[in-house]
Amino acid sequence: MTAEPTIAETADPAGVRGLLFVRDRGIFVLWAALLIGFGLWASPYFASLDNALLIANAAALTAIFAAGIAVGIICGALDLSIPGTAAMAGCVGGWLMTHGVPVGLGVVAGLAVGVLVGVLNGLIALRGFNPIIVTIGSLSVLSGLAAALAGGYTIPGLTGLMFLGTDRFAGIPAPVWVVAALFVAGTVFLTRTRDGIRLMAVGGNAEAVRRAGIHADRYKVLGFVVSGFCAALGGLVTAALVTEANPAANPGIIFNALTAVALAGVSLAGGRGSLPRVLVGALILGTIANGLTIKGIQPYWATAVTGVLLLASLGLEKWVSTTVSRRLVVAAQDDKKVTR
Repeated sequence: MTAEPTIAETADPAGVRGLLFVRDRGIFVLWAALLIGFGLWASPYFASLDNALLIANAAALTAIFAAGIAVGIICGALDLSIPGTAAMAGCVGGWLMTHGVPVGLGVVAGLAVGVLVGVLNGLIALRGFNPIIVTIGSLSVLSGLAAALAGGYTIPGLTGLMFLGTDRFAGIPAPVWVVAALFVAGTVFLTRTRDGIRLMAVGGNAEAVRRAGIHADRYKVLGFVVSGFCAALGGLVTAALVTEANPAANPGIIFNALTAVALAGVSLAGGRGSLPRVLVGALILGTIANGLTIKGIQPYWATAVTGVLLLASLGLEKWVSTTVSRRLVVAAQDDKKVTR
């Protein structure tokens, strides 16, 4: 006679750990596979230090905006006003710099725009309005205000911002340093500080957080503020790369950022996510675009591949979550039978 399986033996029912590995670590495997594949296919140009820096620099803007999107989603507040916030921050900073204000103060003013937009979005959403509708409205308002401030034209001559854009430090492009600082600070905040952990908890179950005596609304607003700050930073870096501020909101920002976030497995339901994985998601997009360009393939194919990856990642997230839940329920039922 064979012994009945114990609870310890069913601690990993039907490969649940494997599914969770695919969800949480699969993006690293995907990026490694892409690097190996393009390294062989686009040899010898792809696998070089100079090209690695090109990929990192190209992925920097997507990573900055994706960080804001990710934090917003994690705390349960998807912010779609990011393109407008970026345009407004760039125009405010650029306008001040072209009117005699020191570059440092112009940068601070641009970042302050992002924080202010985040506070306003958060406070309006707390009044019971849908955050998506609120931020879409903010996007329209900010786009109009940016155009009005710039007179409908770009604001050129922002060479003072080159330290955020085209300059290199220790041979590494400035945007890469900006991304490194942002993601290190963001990861430490979300995983090592009380406020960061509470922010993630609010996205997972706001009502449970309220019952624990934590001011959940405060952390909702904080999520919008972080998202607005990242959008403003991205807008300033964009202006620094081209030495001019453009008042036009670029909707492609949302598409690329959401794709990176979805690839990273950030739950759209909130409460779960990892900034390092978001960074890898942005690098994957940059790797695909770079590899296809080296092979002389038209850029629109990179856009098509990005769209396929977005749909595939959403489908994988849905399948893994459903399968894990179902298998855990079956395992719990089996454990009850064993213990009887």
